[in-house]
Amino acid sequence: MHEIEKSLSEQLLSLQKERPTVVLTEPLDPRILEAVCGLARFIKPVLLAGEAEIREVIARHLSHVDPARVEFTLSESVCLDIASRPDLVDEFAAERLKIPPPGTDGESLEHARLAVSKPGRFGIYAVRLGHADVVVGGAQHSPKDFFRPMLALLANRPVVCETGVFVLPDDHPDNIYPGNIVVFGDVGVNAVMTPRILAEVAVGTCAVARDIIPENVLPEIHGAIISYSHKGSDEGPSPDMIREAMKLIPDLMAARARMGARYASTRIVGEVKISAAISRRSAELYGDVEALTGGTNVIICPNLETGNLLYHLYASRFPNAKKLSVMFGLRSRGVDLAIDCTPDDVRLGVKATLLRLLRYGRWARTPRDTFFRRFRVLAINPGSTSTKIAAYEGDQESVTHEIQHTREELAPFAGKRIAEQFSFRKEVVLRALKERGLDVSAFDAFCGRGGSLRPIAHGTYRVSEAMLADLRSGAYGEHASNLGAIIAHELAGLAGKPAFIVDPIVVDEAPARVKVTGIKAIRRRVVSHALSQIASARRFAHESETFYENLNVVVCHMGGGVSIGAHRKGRYIDANNALDGEGPFSPERCGAVPQGQFAELCFSGRLTHAEVRKLIKGAGGLINLLGTSDLREIERRVEAKDPEAAEVFDALAYQIAKHIASLAPAFEGEKLDRIILTGGMARSTALVERLRKYLSGLDCGVSVYPGENEMAALAKGALRVLYGKEPAKEYSA
Repeated sequence: MHEIEKSLSEQLLSLQKERPTVVLTEPLDPRILEAVCGLARFIKPVLLAGEAEIREVIARHLSHVDPARVEFTLSESVCLDIASRPDLVDEFAAERLKIPPPGTDGESLEHARLAVSKPGRFGIYAVRLGHADVVVGGAQHSPKDFFRPMLALLANRPVVCETGVFVLPDDHPDNIYPGNIVVFGDVGVNAVMTPRILAEVAVGTCAVARDIIPENVLPEIHGAIISYSHKGSDEGPSPDMIREAMKLIPDLMAARARMGARYASTRIVGEVKISAAISRRSAELYGDVEALTGGTNVIICPNLETGNLLYHLYASRFPNAKKLSVMFGLRSRGVDLAIDCTPDDVRLGVKATLLRLLRYGRWARTPRDTFFRRFRVLAINPGSTSTKIAAYEGDQESVTHEIQHTREELAPFAGKRIAEQFSFRKEVVLRALKERGLDVSAFDAFCGRGGSLRPIAHGTYRVSEAMLADLRSGAYGEHASNLGAIIAHELAGLAGKPAFIVDPIVVDEAPARVKVTGIKAIRRRVVSHALSQIASARRFAHESETFYENLNVVVCHMGGGVSIGAHRKGRYIDANNALDGEGPFSPERCGAVPQGQFAELCFSGRLTHAEVRKLIKGAGGLINLLGTSDLREIERRVEAKDPEAAEVFDALAYQIAKHIASLAPAFEGEKLDRIILTGGMARSTALVERLRKYLSGLDCGVSVYPGENEMAALAKGALRVLYGKEPAKEYSA
């Protein structure tokens, strides 16, 4: 049986950069709420009811749903009592009066307000006017309260069609529908029927099938237009009408193929008796075998009654079938639910509609940010020879730029505190913003890369005077990242907005047992890629539709250095100090080495103190072993059968895996939910696959998020505070 929900999810994730806003008009129906608990990763839900009412339904009916998933869903949703938004009611009423539904000419403003205050119509108008992208209803609404207004207000063309998609269980005879997948399309949704409408319905229904079923599952889409056995029927398409429609189909299919090469795999035949379309034996008896060679995937029904009959017959005959409904002709802006829908049906219908919305490339983001405000954040990340800036509108990056600083520009600051560069760096940031048409007043918050501070807990911190004093003085170390908070604070002052930092390298929530060493004079420090690690753990939690605080994960950041951290239920409880050489070797760091041999090397007279420090960080690891820090170059050598490169590459993977596995005791016997690989080296397919092999015995799976992702992590930290999902923490000296 085709795993359609898994397939839809994978296709959505491959296309989706931002989540569409979806209005659920019947959130007090337990089926709808349960479905939303499996959709929050893919949508921004607007639930048209008060939160207290919704929680009451959850308490009564959803005790079988993971409470963490419920809370995550509510945290991602807007619970909206329509009466609390008279501004939207007025806007929707004005639109209703401007384009009145049939039979409502002369309607009063008050009557229009009452009409659009009904959840079904409220959701439809929200989509029509750009406040949301998709509206979902019909499970409890009558057709006049949802389905008909949806068609009237959201249809973008004169031809519409409702398709029912079934994935039948394996015990269904497999010689009728290829892959046991069948799609029913109703011509009867249209008020009148012409050859052109019939042809467009046939092509559109086949397009729905092609859009949601991958080619590797159904290489071809075979459609059949069902005909009555006599001419002149007023209830559905006659054979003559079908013949006229068939003449139009080649041009319509050619136009569809120009929209995407995948549509070229569609074939449509006409004048097929319904018994022949659903029975191989009948096809043989009626002589339709040749027309139906290869089986039928799509059945275009002669009227609404026949389509509904087939849909409900298959639903009752095969209760384990996966089924969903998709509208054609609404630009994927509406989902009509059956009265007897299940939570599975709701999820599948929404996911299929979202897939078509994204697949056509028409949607980039919700036109208006009424329900989910897109706060604007500027992220600032100073490095030793560059300063990166990135502007975000909500989760989406709108501008990114890396400002390179020449040796001549930095020469005046040689030997001075890093804070001396503040004015120079601030001015180049302001200049870069101006060149891109951005003004500091347009931002809601500024977030700088956290620098060298005293050890602190993870989180988003408001830039304070105590923090600025420590960064300016270099009290806990000199590093270019110290400038992040200072610049953010200055720009925020100009704009009258807040400034933050997020998860600096000094995040330390480790217990004492992590820091004790066998030498009393040496106590282990926790210094790591905390920003990248915690952001990656949060990303996995979001994809799992839960919270960072609910998971146990090990995150391995693989860059110039390799830091590996244990994250237990929202606390960062252990990590190697990659900066000082702990952990596996990396492209430019030596990692842990035999201490006695290292002591002998240090006192051999062959190396100065500076050279030893450089070997620990900067000239060790792959640079020392193979003369390059470029993992791609080493992979090329491995492919060329270089034995030395092959040995080092395997040792790199093995030692990283060994140190990942060594953190299992940090969770004190609790189940490890995931291992997460991130950083630049996570782009290496060969390295990732070898790590998967070495770590497969831990039985928790591996997720991979390649790259640094620092700018997004900074912006999201600020956004969590702006959205009220967590309070800003305060730093004290």
